[in-house]
This record gives sequence, structure tokens and C-alpha cells, in this order.
Amino acid sequence: MKWEKVKLKDCCLSIADGDHQAPPKADKGIPFVTISNIVENCFDFSNTMFVPESYYKSLDDKRRAQEGDILYSVVGSFGIPVLIKDNAKFVFQRHIAILRPNANKIDSKFLYYSMLSLDFYAKADSVAVGAAQRTISLNALRNLEINIPTLSFQRRISSILSAYDDLIENNKNQIKLLEEAAQRLYKEWLVDLRFPGHENVPVVDGVPMGWSMRTVSEFGEVVTGKTPPTEKTENYGDDIPFVTIPDMHNKMFPTATAKKLSTIGANTQKNKNIPPQSVMVSCIATVGLVNISHEWCQTNQQINSVILTKKSDLEFFYFSMKDIKSLLDGVGSNGATMTNVNKAKFSSVSILYPSENLVGKFHTFCQPIFNKILTLSRQIEYLVQKRDLLLPKLMSGEIEV
Repeated sequence: MKWEKVKLKDCCLSIADGDHQAPPKADKGIPFVTISNIVENCFDFSNTMFVPESYYKSLDDKRRAQEGDILYSVVGSFGIPVLIKDNAKFVFQRHIAILRPNANKIDSKFLYYSMLSLDFYAKADSVAVGAAQRTISLNALRNLEINIPTLSFQRRISSILSAYDDLIENNKNQIKLLEEAAQRLYKEWLVDLRFPGHENVPVVDGVPMGWSMRTVSEFGEVVTGKTPPTEKTENYGDDIPFVTIPDMHNKMFPTATAKKLSTIGANTQKNKNIPPQSVMVSCIATVGLVNISHEWCQTNQQINSVILTKKSDLEFFYFSMKDIKSLLDGVGSNGATMTNVNKAKFSSVSILYPSENLVGKFHTFCQPIFNKILTLSRQIEYLVQKRDLLLPKLMSGEIEV
């Protein structure tokens, strides 16, 4: 099979970026996404600003994303492609480029997988400028080259790789439904107070009898993470997961971490070891992300973890931590430019603790759900690894299809 080398500008109808003017803000309207809204090669619209729809309509057509377009981060955390799968309306910042494939020359999914490959990232990195904040210009991006076979072969390659992504998406949807089911029960029983037998429990000052306030530190040992010296390369390897805030987005369990420590590195700070079934909460900058450790790990200093004394508290404590994001924002602000909930502040946060019998019932109901979520999360990680191993072989023509 003959492959042709082409420049991106020769297989795309247009390559542009977001509006260079600061957009007008609105309380509601069209989501305005930034690079921070890109999570696992998808846009997360859950925490976005908004712009008026009139502003969206005023943009050039090439800056209004449509199904089949590829968006690509070009500043800072550059090199992340996103395939647009529908015609949802949103506006994006100038640090994101938008490529509109020419359907007569290249399949949009094939272009996405080409730009997802490590080979393409290396090419982009070679023409990027800047040290602290890497940037690739639109002109440099337009002139980057990729190899393409015929359209029919592009589509066959895309169908193989997208089968993995479809399974990944299916697992993510199952996880979302499972967590929503557990969270609905948490709200019904422990927030709205419609728990089993609530009719027979007296309520005093708005609190059911037998319930009490407990600080975070009363649930277990609080550990603030730490980063081993990065200049010592022997501290890093493939032995111990090292959880940072980017690993925590949109998930319950951090089954994949961008960095790992060596045994040597982890042993330099043994008091930072976090066992399975501990609850990790981001407390600096991006505050209020909550994960559960599923294996021994360590975290950086932006995360406070609670090693629970009673494992039966896990599910209740997880949802309680997710429920206090606004409280953490409050106690950590103090007028500073970056929110910082230190160990002392975090440890002293109080939450309402139900009766132990009720927490036990909640644990019994939710434990199988959490176990299923962990199984699905591990399957996602396996599928991602398999896809990423297959990707370069398909995109280089090493494997015939």
C-alpha cells in the first residue's frame, strides 16, 4: 500500500485558532473552553465560563467548531488533539487551533489519530518555541507533514482504533451511571434525611438523633503529599504511582498516573505512602477533586489524603468530600491569588456524621458499585494501553489492514 506525505494545510480546508480578543462574559449562554477544559482528549464542559450567543454568531465560520473538526492545543500544554463528534456550540480560546479536514483528501478520524500519535507530537515539539511555555505557531502547524494512504484505507484504520475508543466511552458511561446511582442514594439518605426508618428517628435542631459533627481528622490519618527531588532521576521510575491533580479529573480511581516513583524515590519519604481505600482530595489551586486510591501510591503536595480508620466509612466519606468543594474554596482563599487548603485547615473541616448503623447500610449498598467502577476503570486503562500500542503501527503502515 502506497502512502503519501502531505502537509496539514494541503489536507485541511482551514487551520485557524480561537478569537484573539477577550470574549464578553455572561452568566449563561455558550460555553467558553480553555486548555484546562481538555480532559483525556475530550472537552469537559462542567466548569466553564460562558459568552453570549450573539458573540458566538459573530465569529468566522472557521472558528465555530462543527462535527469532524480537530481542535489542537498550541500553547503551554500543547499537543493535545480533540475530535469533535457533534455540532455542540462552544467558543474556545486562542491557545487552541481548529483544523477542518478536507473530506475529499483525509478522514477526520484518521487525522485525529495521526495527531494523537507520539510521532506527530515529536514533530510538533521540534518546531515549538519557548522553554517555560511551549508554543507552536499556526504557520508551523500548517506545514507539519503526515503520511496518508487512500481514503478507504484511512477509514479502515480509523474503524479499528475507534472500536477501542467506543469501548472506552461505553465504560465511561457505565461508570457515570453507577456513580450517579450511588450519589442519588447519598443525597436521599444523608442529605435529604429520607433514610430507612427516618420516620421513627427524632430530629433535634434539624439533625437526626444519634448524628454528630466530626472533623476530617477524626476519620483517620491526614497525609499531605510531597514531591521527591526531581533533579535526582533515580527517584522516578515505574514502581509506585505518583498522583497529581491532572490524574484526578473526571474519575473515582486514578488508575493511570502521568508520573511514577521508583522504590528508591518512594522510600525517601515513607511517611507519604498512601494505602488502598484512602481518600485523596486536591487542596491547592484546583480544589475539591476527590479520588480513591486503589493501590499503594504517593501524591504531590497539592493533595491531602485521609487514611481511613474504618473502611466502612469509605463511600460516605468519598461523597462527603465531593460535597464540600465550596467550603474548601472558602477556607482556602483568604484573599490569596491561589486557593490553598493546608493540612491544618483541611483536618479541621467538620462534616455531619450519621449513625454508624446507617453508614454501615450505605457501605453495604455502595461497596459493590464502587468495586464495579474500579473494574471498569481498569478496563479503560487496559484498552487505552492496547490502542496506544496499536496506534503507531497502524499509522506508519507497519501493520496492513
